[in-house]
Amino acid sequence: MVINDAIQLTVTITLFVLSYIFYKINVSFCCFFILVAVFTTRNTPVNLASMAIERYIAICEPLRHSHICTARRTYIVIGLIWFICVAPDITDLFVTLATESLSFFHESVFCLRQNVFKDPILAYKRQAFDIIYFSCVFLTLVFTYLRILFAARALSTEKVSAQRARNTILLHGAQLAMCMLSYISPSVEIVLHLIFPGRILEIRFANYLIVYILPRFLSPIIYGVRDKKFRKYLKIYFLSNRCSVKLHKVAVQDKDSM
Repeated sequence: MVINDAIQLTVTITLFVLSYIFYKINVSFCCFFILVAVFTTRNTPVNLASMAIERYIAICEPLRHSHICTARRTYIVIGLIWFICVAPDITDLFVTLATESLSFFHESVFCLRQNVFKDPILAYKRQAFDIIYFSCVFLTLVFTYLRILFAARALSTEKVSAQRARNTILLHGAQLAMCMLSYISPSVEIVLHLIFPGRILEIRFANYLIVYILPRFLSPIIYGVRDKKFRKYLKIYFLSNRCSVKLHKVAVQDKDSM
């Protein structure tokens, strides 16, 4: 998931910067950037669902966890996730190749999805797949959370582990809710553009920060700060920096007094 988010942020930031500098870019390059951004964006909620299932197996089926969640099966699941997320959106490219002339791919446009994949059928198809994906992911998170909650109440041991898994799934749910903002952001963008005409670049920048950057910011918090070893060294780092700042201030005061 970290690699997926890193790719997503790299591609979207690059596209954002290019749009600010050149405004219009070649359609072929735009297609590549948009498809990679869409694939990785769609990957995030599916990754959240798969990790929630892994936590469910670890808490509710602890004896079978090592047999079910093997390295080989993990690679298979990762490949399956990418296939599920790539297959629906790669058809946009095929439809565009079939309906547009080759000269269209040599033109320059402002790089938005609707400016490149213009067939109205594709918009309805995207809405349908968005509803299917996020419904499945939402139901998966609710199911795993409830099962882990009941397991934590029933078991007298491993309550700490069950509580941590439950909290992780709750954070996944919050991250999923923030990811779902990307499906209402186009409508919000239109409304804000009507209210603040001439501020479209500022609106898109704020939309990008809230919809794409903020949800990905949760990943290092969930899997970094909550890790005991990482948290321990993070505290040491901040304490050492604080001490060095205080020593520097004392040294400066001693020099001034002399």
